[in-house]
Amino acid sequence: MTTLAEWVEGARPRTLPAAVAPVLVGTGAAAQLGLASPVRALLAAGVALALQVGVNYANDYSDGIRGTDTDRVGPLRLTASGTAPAAAVRRAAFAAFGVGALLGLGLVGLSGQWWLLAVGAVAIIAAWSYTGGRSPYGYRGLGEVGVFVFFGLVAVLGTTYTQAGRVSWLAVAGAVGIGLLACALLMVNNLRDIPTDVLVGKRTLAVRLGEHRSRRVYAAFVVLPLLLAVACAPVAPWALLVLLLVVPAGLLVGTVLLGARGVLLKPVLAGTGLLELGYGILLGVGLAM
Repeated sequence: MTTLAEWVEGARPRTLPAAVAPVLVGTGAAAQLGLASPVRALLAAGVALALQVGVNYANDYSDGIRGTDTDRVGPLRLTASGTAPAAAVRRAAFAAFGVGALLGLGLVGLSGQWWLLAVGAVAIIAAWSYTGGRSPYGYRGLGEVGVFVFFGLVAVLGTTYTQAGRVSWLAVAGAVGIGLLACALLMVNNLRDIPTDVLVGKRTLAVRLGEHRSRRVYAAFVVLPLLLAVACAPVAPWALLVLLLVVPAGLLVGTVLLGARGVLLKPVLAGTGLLELGYGILLGVGLAM
């Protein structure tokens, strides 16, 4: 029987900062407009976390039944390892999506922006379709596009809009920065998995670009958000707090550019998640101040 610890590991907790960070930035942008709401921010965080857990379980299930996780370096794969039945992992994914939908309904009800229910529905479909269905877009090199749109633009701007009723260009800059860091998280994960993904025909962006160019793209995904924070400084000077992340960002980029592979990329994956969380905290605070 699958233990609670195994279910937690299967949810890939190292990726959860990617869910919280956009809410922090979006709330900071709403505060900059003078319209932040702690209750709506908490609901948005709940939605983001539930969707992240849901997509992680959905990915585990879909890759597991396709056999693409049979020989993989990284977190525990519940389905591929046989730790949990595939049907149970699928139910866990749908349960997480259900929790996200309920919290989203509450958030939309408070904001009065009912049209956002359609956006939420599309987000859940995109989460499942990343590796699920007959033609998963994650297998065609479009994973970073989905992550940028839904865990960057939609997550940040949706958080700001449900609190302030509008968005600002600072929110857009923050959304792009968060989206790029979320792409960096996915890129380093797929960079680690290039050898096994090639064998099973999984054409991620990292596979399509090749190892050398993927490392450079990862570096760009990490550096550009720092520059965007600097661009916010004329209106929100405290956004420069993000520059406190220059050293850890440099260490992560240096590790990737110097050719770390396999298990050596596991701390980079964790570090990129923490970098995104740090970015969310510092930029969110900087915009609010």
